[in-house]
Amino acid sequence: MRLHWELMLTLAAMMQLVASPVGAVKSASAEIARTHDWAMERFGDGRKAPLADPPFSFTYGGRPSSEFLKTWKVESRSHKLDNAKTERVVTYTDPATGLVVTCCAVEYNDFPTIEWTLFFKNTGKAATPVISDVRPLDVSFVRKTNAEFQLHYHTADNCTQDSYAPHVEAIGPDAAKQFACAGGRPTTGAYPYYNIEMDGGGVIVALSWAGQWSSEFNRDSGKTLRVRGGQELTHFTLHPGEEVGSPLAVLQFYDGDWIRAQNVWRRWMFAHNIPHIKGVMPSPMLYMCSNGFFDGLRSNLEAEKLFIDRFAAERIGVEYWDMDAGWYPCDPAVGWPQVGNWEPDTDRFPGGLKAMSDHLHSKNIKFILWFEPERVTRGTWLAQNHPEWIYGGAEGGLLKLGDPECRKWVIEHFDNLITTQGVDVYRQDFNMDPLPYWRGNDTEDRQGITEIRHVEGYYAYWDELRRRHPNLLIDTCASGGRRNNLETLRRSVPILRSDYTMDPVGNQGHTYGLSMWVPINGTGLYMKGAYENRSTMAPIYGIAWDVRKEGCDWDLMRRMVKEWRHLSKCMMGDYYPLTPYSLEKNAWIAWQFDLPEKGEGMVEAFRRDDCAEDSRVFKLQGLDPKTGYAVENLDTGKTEKLTGEKLMGDGLRINIADRPGSALIAYQRSR
Repeated sequence: MRLHWELMLTLAAMMQLVASPVGAVKSASAEIARTHDWAMERFGDGRKAPLADPPFSFTYGGRPSSEFLKTWKVESRSHKLDNAKTERVVTYTDPATGLVVTCCAVEYNDFPTIEWTLFFKNTGKAATPVISDVRPLDVSFVRKTNAEFQLHYHTADNCTQDSYAPHVEAIGPDAAKQFACAGGRPTTGAYPYYNIEMDGGGVIVALSWAGQWSSEFNRDSGKTLRVRGGQELTHFTLHPGEEVGSPLAVLQFYDGDWIRAQNVWRRWMFAHNIPHIKGVMPSPMLYMCSNGFFDGLRSNLEAEKLFIDRFAAERIGVEYWDMDAGWYPCDPAVGWPQVGNWEPDTDRFPGGLKAMSDHLHSKNIKFILWFEPERVTRGTWLAQNHPEWIYGGAEGGLLKLGDPECRKWVIEHFDNLITTQGVDVYRQDFNMDPLPYWRGNDTEDRQGITEIRHVEGYYAYWDELRRRHPNLLIDTCASGGRRNNLETLRRSVPILRSDYTMDPVGNQGHTYGLSMWVPINGTGLYMKGAYENRSTMAPIYGIAWDVRKEGCDWDLMRRMVKEWRHLSKCMMGDYYPLTPYSLEKNAWIAWQFDLPEKGEGMVEAFRRDDCAEDSRVFKLQGLDPKTGYAVENLDTGKTEKLTGEKLMGDGLRINIADRPGSALIAYQRSR
């Protein structure tokens, strides 16, 4: 699919390129103006009160907010946060009970994007009536044409081959579609990112909550689609002075092709969401999995040094070293899941992990260290010394991050470990479902509060770590990619996008689907052949090889790393799927990453085990039709010169003799 540039305005009416390190997918001024008008109608600006119904809903004392909000005192204000963002705040005050509902929105001036969060505060002297069914996202879209709404959505990370699989279906008259995550981790069971096509354009919808959420898409019998979403269960009173927040809702409006919209989303992610360190976005990362992967995650200092030195001697160019679970004292019979003893095991690491991090730093390698503070097992230091901080007590369970005293200890203790052990990347895992603990500790009139406090504590913990360590990068890992809601991704990067890693077909599918939403993501592989390694190449690329064994093909590894460096640079640009999504063994699958500002890009193609076709033609996208490109096959070294018009019109033929087999094609604008 070519970009629908014919739907864009003339060059004079186009906005300037977004200040971003990626390509030239542009947001039209008309899209941004429409977003501004939508925001003004619902949030006002301090001079002009909101004219339209608010984009949220809730029930208060058994009555829906649509019945009474207009009778409450309403105030609005706005101010510029910076050159790219304007904050719009609307408050609704109940004169009878003192409940204040604040909708805090951020409008982006360089993207057609608006986001908002709800806050409820009891300013009265008594407990409020019950607040329930809080839906920070409650918006309706009306079609102008007869073409039906098309809902694009993705499978979540369920540690399966089909994690991140894309889907599309029409939402016809009187139809309904519901989604909910599973177990309290937000990107397993269902994925809270959607793209709704309508009227030659559409809207991207996202819901961000690091807990249990649900969403629904309901069509009426006419041309209206209502979209609602929020924390799945809310039914609580608020005590005097108490305040709670809601999930974050995001809308991004677009004209033209839905794939173009996904690239505008990618650009927005790069520009405003992916955490920057000292103003610089993280570069693609090459990391090595430590010796512990080959010794049941119970490594020691000398073994780690052996691996580090061998990789350095072979000039692999590893930039990060991942010390995963098991570096703390744990019974060998139980293994690494015995979490709650958060000190280095000095029997295996005399003096702690500082000697290892110093060794890494002497070779210009950064240190990634794994933690899992929220899960506590029986018999560990935390369970024995602070059972009052654990949902589950001395028997173990979920740490109470919502408890201020507990969170203070967590911040101080892990801050100290980061400092004293020389940690460069803090990796936080979460291998449990928190929902039963949250709901099991709510009273009838406080359902949802335990979850809210935990989510607030989780964000506050990370924010304080980042404040104390401005150079610290956080890696989010929750049994793979099960906690990648937007607000988590604003604080971290997912170095491991799924625990389903060893299957090349699954990895191909993961890249195909996840690239639409999370542009910086990673995976890893025990080093095998070119087909398997290319299947796992992502902006964050992990490799593992037991250097103690004979037969390590270091030439292959160096070749794979060289290819990855070229490919990962392009992965920071625009993304185009070139085939339908498929996990079938008789299929081809291919995609393109493009850096139009630099006039270069890559095509990655795979021919699977049972595929009879040894060649396919792919129509590239996003190129300049009048420009010539030097197109190189990295396997054969052959280069041909083709125009953008030919590559997008007639297409590029790729031959792969092996099955399974792969091809990497690089192109560069002719000079």
